[in-house]
Amino acid sequence: MATLESPVSITTGDTEVSAVYARPTSPFATLVVAHGAGTGMDHPFLAGFTRALNAESVATLRFNFPYREAGKKFPDKPPAAIATWRAAMEEAAARSAGEPLWAAGKSFGGRMASMAVAEGMAAAGLVYLGYPLHPPGKPEKLRDEHLYGLTLPMLFLQGTRDPFATPELLEAVVARIGSSATLEWRQGGGHTFDVAGLKRPPEEVGASLADAVAEFLKVRS
Repeated sequence: MATLESPVSITTGDTEVSAVYARPTSPFATLVVAHGAGTGMDHPFLAGFTRALNAESVATLRFNFPYREAGKKFPDKPPAAIATWRAAMEEAAARSAGEPLWAAGKSFGGRMASMAVAEGMAAAGLVYLGYPLHPPGKPEKLRDEHLYGLTLPMLFLQGTRDPFATPELLEAVVARIGSSATLEWRQGGGHTFDVAGLKRPPEEVGASLADAVAEFLKVRS
């Protein structure tokens, strides 16, 4: 039986953003999930991902950033995105029964989560669904400095064809972070984990990542 999803409204600053909360029976962890720069929380990839996690006994809260809520195309600046992350984590904590609270995000959402943690936001760990290490074609512009001060568990799930993360560069970053970071490659995967020649609906692609994430959380929760 599918876990019931409940609509939630989260106040951040002087605005409110939409969220969806789902809590299976006796979850061992809660994962708060943010969308990427070009999508929202209801994208089939994220919906498929969180619903598959619910089936693995993980509670989830996925939410919109303010720009997406307002129908704008360009992502919020880090201060606004980080404030939204804090509000979302507080909302998830209020709905939990004390289980570990993790932060995850697709691309931009994951990077903002890591920046929020670097600025003091509490989390049991971080999960990156395609970390945007650098802009496509600009490997010299790394977005990595804040990662080296983080000591909590981190899982990097990354496609080998992702133009936002040259494999050797990401491997070097993860190695520099140290034993707290784990990197798992998805062979042939692009930035949306699409694989050339393999047609799958986005909800199925998102769901395919849930097992690895649930196992990572279970071992470290």
